[in-house]
Amino acid sequence: MKSAFLTLFFTLSPLWPLGPNPLPGDPLVIVNLNTNRVAFIHGGEVQEIYLAATGKWGQETPEGLFTVTVKVINPYYRKLNIPGGAKTNPLGSRWIGFDAYETDGRKYGIHGTNRPELIGGYVSQGCIRLANEDIERLYEKVPLGTKIFITRSDKTFRALGAELGAIPRNGNAGGAGSR
Repeated sequence: MKSAFLTLFFTLSPLWPLGPNPLPGDPLVIVNLNTNRVAFIHGGEVQEIYLAATGKWGQETPEGLFTVTVKVINPYYRKLNIPGGAKTNPLGSRWIGFDAYETDGRKYGIHGTNRPELIGGYVSQGCIRLANEDIERLYEKVPLGTKIFITRSDKTFRALGAELGAIPRNGNAGGAGSR
């Protein structure tokens, strides 16, 4: 009986992360691989849009709904043993890791870059690269537990946010001029 009560409590509790997520007003990041753009949604509105670089052919950025599990300032680049903050570090100044393919947020992430001229292209090994100034702004706004939706879509960020429940549905969602 106690077990059934706890199961019911946790699955119906608004504090339990298995419920509807994101809720209207919650922060949400959407990555559109068709346009190589990243939107930050909060308070039911598209707040900012950034130009990004994403995965190249054969190492595509994973698609789906993921959760931010790790955040790091001046991340260390293990693959080539490059310390965080080094000018040669391809991860740039910030790392926002998410749990794609059941990883722990250390394989896939949104991060800065030491090659800003590549932003806009399909050049990464599956991660999402932003200019360092952009990742630093986004990093401050995205708490652990934020959902990241990665898709290929012709829809606006506003329409995608409404479909995911982060933006209230109204007659303007996805209309002309919507972000």
